[in-house]
Amino acid sequence: MDFSTPPILRQASDSSDKITSADPYPMDPLLDLESGTNHELSKPVPGVWRVPTTDLCCIYRVPNCLRRVSPEAYTPQLVLIGPLHYSLKLQALKSRGDITNARLMDYLNMEEHKKFYIAEFAKRPEGKNIIDGFKRVIKEDEAVIRASYLESTAWIKSPKFVEMILHDSVFILEFMLRRSVEAATEKTGDPLIDKPCLAQEINRDLILLENQIPFFILEKLFDPTVSKLRKKTFHQLTIKHFEFQDEKGSDAKFRHFTDLLRLVRVETVPDHAFERCYEPMYQMYSADKLDGGGIKFEAVENPLSVLVTFEKGVLKIPKFLADDDAEITIRNIMALEQCHYPFNSHVSDYIMFLDFLIDTKKDVSLLVEKGIITIGLGNHGSVAKIVNKLCLGVLDNGSFYTDIATKVIKHYGNSCNKSRSILRRVYFSNLWRGTATLVAAFLLLLSLIQAVTSIIDVIKE
Repeated sequence: MDFSTPPILRQASDSSDKITSADPYPMDPLLDLESGTNHELSKPVPGVWRVPTTDLCCIYRVPNCLRRVSPEAYTPQLVLIGPLHYSLKLQALKSRGDITNARLMDYLNMEEHKKFYIAEFAKRPEGKNIIDGFKRVIKEDEAVIRASYLESTAWIKSPKFVEMILHDSVFILEFMLRRSVEAATEKTGDPLIDKPCLAQEINRDLILLENQIPFFILEKLFDPTVSKLRKKTFHQLTIKHFEFQDEKGSDAKFRHFTDLLRLVRVETVPDHAFERCYEPMYQMYSADKLDGGGIKFEAVENPLSVLVTFEKGVLKIPKFLADDDAEITIRNIMALEQCHYPFNSHVSDYIMFLDFLIDTKKDVSLLVEKGIITIGLGNHGSVAKIVNKLCLGVLDNGSFYTDIATKVIKHYGNSCNKSRSILRRVYFSNLWRGTATLVAAFLLLLSLIQAVTSIIDVIKE
């Protein structure tokens, strides 16, 4: 499966509209950066698509059909990264001193913290020369970076764009470097390190689809520095930061952090494990109903896996941790698949299959009992609601799990399987009931033998 190797820019002979490293986005003075409005429709403004797109495009604004279901899952809470939220940065700067808007104050504090991290990073070996070198590299690759976004960034002037990428990139590296050292026994003076709740919030923001910077520029900037400071590549530092060491797919190329979270899941599916069916999965029964029809459930230990199998009446499903972090992660991966991998949407198809299995809290209770679902927050009823909402707004244009659903339904419809299931549930649901059933059957057998013996004796007389 080909997931994330960054494509090569087309050469001049390929197209007349090639991307160049010069400033291809001249800024018209009529544009109001803070309000995002313009006096002429032809002028670049925030939110306008880049048309046509290039093969480099891999970062998207979440479609409204997904966002309106759960806006908070796609919105940064603390730190704004990249150009898609640049207007929010300007809004935060404009609101300076307005403490009634807590979120804008958080954005403002983080923008100031980026400056602090820049200054701290400059104190590392080679100092300011490193920062100056970063600026040159970003300027050289500015057009390629801009092309990574579906949304046009033409409304951001080149100096501002370079400065933004510089501050955001150095913030990511410095944060990772500080988090990679052993936990301090006393306060460091850095609130992002001293307050674990803030660090956790930053990590959540860093995996959001709209909050991304192309990974190739982070590698290009930081590989020489990280190799000196930690004797490893920036790729290895990233894998350690997100705790994906030894996970399948962690050594592959990815386009950004959201793509990494998808890749380590999709790579658990072997090549050609099953073919995608381009017909929607119209029918599937809930877990509780399937259990009553003779289907057995078994948990797959790897919680990152999305590989579901069905053999000999046993449906094997990866473990699923139901908590707030999992919901945010899954939603952003699904948004990426809807935008970038519409015909290779393994994670979306897996969640949709899980959605078919879970209708009520009875289904959740069964899957919890089988070890398939682990509840981090809430109760069984709330988990059912979360899973049922994950697929709202997701286009169902076929599934990798249609064949498995067909096999499950066929097994469920077999009358012999249902009879065995009823026998198991009614008479052998637990040890005591099973023992009582065997004792009763043994006594019945003795009574039958005694009756037959009596009849034989009467016949002999």
